[in-house]
Amino acid sequence: MKVAVAGGTGLIGRYVVEELVAAGHEPVVLSRSRGVDLVSGGAGLDAALDGVDTVVDVSNVTTTGARKSVAFFEAVGRTLLDAGERAGVRHHVVLSIVGIDRVGLGYYQGKLRQEDVVRGGPVPWSVLRATQFHEFAEQTLERVPGPLAVVPRMRTRPVAAREVARHLVKLALGPAQGMAPELAGPRVEQLVDMVRQLLRARRERRLVVPVRMPGAVGAAMTGDGQLPLDDSGPRGAETFDEWLTRCVVRGGPSSVRGG
Repeated sequence: MKVAVAGGTGLIGRYVVEELVAAGHEPVVLSRSRGVDLVSGGAGLDAALDGVDTVVDVSNVTTTGARKSVAFFEAVGRTLLDAGERAGVRHHVVLSIVGIDRVGLGYYQGKLRQEDVVRGGPVPWSVLRATQFHEFAEQTLERVPGPLAVVPRMRTRPVAAREVARHLVKLALGPAQGMAPELAGPRVEQLVDMVRQLLRARRERRLVVPVRMPGAVGAAMTGDGQLPLDDSGPRGAETFDEWLTRCVVRGGPSSVRGG
């Protein structure tokens, strides 16, 4: 099967491509580096989708603002769906986030718009909501460099990025499901503790400053707002401690550092 991966050079995208190859399928990476512009009109997209059966959208934008997030995910979603219809794509798979309808972060507004666009689009679809990745602790540190590590108080059930990619590929190779069961990691963690563990594993000295987001957003983040609503969905196997040992202590692949 020929499967296009939007955002195929990013963290999850690279794993999706690897999983597709391992399963004997042909990935097509959709990115600017491969001559496809998903943001400004879709230049190169029609040619790239020739013969493609399924599109997996793991494209992303770095922002905390609602306006930029909504504009990006709406534009990319519509561009991919319109081109997919022209190309005869039979299945459109999107990676989303657990709790985006319960936590009022600006970035999440874009992901909600992306889901709405997919639901109303012309191609049969599946959406997989997953919790934050283990690599989220790294990404949090990289956003605020310097001696202080400002970390929001947040309960999450982190999952290995490769396990997310594996579930996306499983979805992509099957029929459209609509909203798929939510994917989460094996246990609940506090982001502040994850960051402290990561710093210790790296032997880095930075002062961790926990902050609670104000109002309803903060209440949702410190409560159950970003946890699955029930335990009926699939669960990853690798814990955050195991990920630290594999990727940091032993020097394995690292999301931010380009491993």
